[in-house]
Amino acid sequence: MKTLGLEKICTDAADLIKIVALYIKSETGQVTEDKIEHKSFNSLVSHVDQNAEKMLINGLQSIVPGSGIIAEESEHADADAESVWIIDPLDGTTNFLHGIPFFAISVALTVRGKCVIGIVYDVIHDQCFYAWDEGGAYMNDQKISVSRHSELSNCLAATGFPYYDYTPIESYIRCLRYFMKKTRGIRRIGSAALDLAYVACGRFDFFFEYGLNNWDIAAGSILVKEAGGTVTDINGGDNYLCNGSILASNGFVHQKTLHIIKPEFLSYI
Repeated sequence: MKTLGLEKICTDAADLIKIVALYIKSETGQVTEDKIEHKSFNSLVSHVDQNAEKMLINGLQSIVPGSGIIAEESEHADADAESVWIIDPLDGTTNFLHGIPFFAISVALTVRGKCVIGIVYDVIHDQCFYAWDEGGAYMNDQKISVSRHSELSNCLAATGFPYYDYTPIESYIRCLRYFMKKTRGIRRIGSAALDLAYVACGRFDFFFEYGLNNWDIAAGSILVKEAGGTVTDINGGDNYLCNGSILASNGFVHQKTLHIIKPEFLSYI
């Protein structure tokens, strides 16, 4: 797909996502405890996630006919197709269900395994982050870029905490102890998609997490890259969509943060 074609697909997908976001916003605060399903320990889902995903799948497959789907709440459909949408209809479901205003729709398009479009929509704040291959990164039609901080002492870090696999918890604690002392602070907002979008626009200087799924990070990863940042797995490689570990940064502090994180998590990936 040529760049102009990608821009049109990205625009059409963003328009669809905005409609789905209005549905999610209308359901905010309306889901009662008895309507919440527990897929597994600390993994929650409601009819909102499921309905939003159906809306996205139907619309996205119309935008790119014959495209496959990888989505959080449903079975993979034609995941081996040349063009595949990777969808998280509601990243930050726990925040959504508890009334915490940080959750997002995350949609990426891959072509022959390469991520070429990423869209992250901050539902409550009506902020649409989007990027396409070689097209730059944007928020609500304004071009965005990563921060330029080169010293950890000027950086604001972001991470996510383990919520089902607690094997690396001591590694997290050692990393947190280090970054608490060396940075301006650490934030955990509960949505990897938003964490990555916030790195892309310079709000966070770096983000790291272990134990994620590709639908959590596919869209955000191209946002960071197109905004001028660096994305690797915690080993420093490019296998983050498969092994679920990620370090995304402004690029200037990538090696400094990787030097601390890599030894702690190397045995887990």
